[in-house]
Amino acid sequence: MATVDIIIPAFNAAKFLPFALESVAAQTFSDWRILLVDDGSTDNTAEVLAPFLDRFGSKITVLRQENRGLPAARNAAIRASTAEFLALLDADDVWLPCRLAESVKIFQERPQAGLAYAGISGIDSEGRIGGSFEGNRRHAEGWVAPYIYRRDIELPCPTITFRRKCIDTVGFFDETMRATEDRDLWLRIALRYEVAFIPKIIAQYRVSASSMSTDPQRMLRAQRQFIEKHYGAPGCGFIARRIALSHCYKQRADALWIRQQPWAALQSALWAVILYPLEMSNLRTAGSMLLRCLGGRYARKS
Repeated sequence: MATVDIIIPAFNAAKFLPFALESVAAQTFSDWRILLVDDGSTDNTAEVLAPFLDRFGSKITVLRQENRGLPAARNAAIRASTAEFLALLDADDVWLPCRLAESVKIFQERPQAGLAYAGISGIDSEGRIGGSFEGNRRHAEGWVAPYIYRRDIELPCPTITFRRKCIDTVGFFDETMRATEDRDLWLRIALRYEVAFIPKIIAQYRVSASSMSTDPQRMLRAQRQFIEKHYGAPGCGFIARRIALSHCYKQRADALWIRQQPWAALQSALWAVILYPLEMSNLRTAGSMLLRCLGGRYARKS
C-alpha cells in the first residue's frame, strides 16, 4: 500500500495530462500511487493516457465515470484511496520533483497537522512561468480556520496534501459547490486539525483564458455560497463575514478591470470598501480605479 495516493481528475485533459503525469514520474519520493478519474472526457484523453498505463503498471488506477464535475471526480478517487496521505494534482498542473518529499516531511515534523500546503508558480498554456505565490505573511499555519474563511490566506490546490483520516472526520468535497469546493474542504479540515505550511515553491498552476476563475460573476456566486455556508462556525462571525465578502468583491473588481470593464470594476471595488472600510487595500484599489475611470472619461471628452 502506497504512502501517498495522488488524486488526478481529468476532463478533456489530453493536451496537458502528459506533463502532469511526467511530473509525478520525476518525484524524488517514490512511494505513491495515482488515482486518475476520467470524468466523461470526449477528447483523446484515453489515447494519451494509454502509454502511461503500460509504464506505471500497478502504480496507476484509472476510474471512469460520466461527467459529474470536479468535486465528484475527486470524491470518486478518495473513495478508492487507501494511503495515509492524499495529494492533489489537476490534469493541467505540474509538480516540481520535490513536491511529495517535502509534503511527507512536513507531516513527519508536524504530527498534529491534518493538511499541508506550499508555494506555487503560475504557468501559461505554453509552459512559460509567471508570477509566484510564496506564502502568506501572517497566519500561514497552525489553527487558521478563521483566516481561510476570511480569505486572508490562500491554499493552492496543486500543493495540498491531507491525511486520509480527515475525510472520515469532516466528510468529502461538497458536490453541490461547483467552485470554492476546495476552500470549503480546507476550512472544514482546519476547524478540526492544524494546518502546516512548506516555505518552498513545489508546484506550477496552469492559468488559461478558459479557467473558471476568469468568470468574475460565477466566482462571486460561488464565494458567497461558501461564506454563507460557514457563517457562524468558530471564528466565522459577523466581522469575519464582512471581511470575507470585501475580499471577494475586491477580487471581482481586479478581474473585471483585467477584462476591460472599468466601471463595473469600480462598482465592485466600492462594495469592498463599504463592506470593510478598515482594509487599506480596499481603499487603495477603489481610489486607484476611480481616478483612472475619471481620467479615461475626461480624456474621451477632450
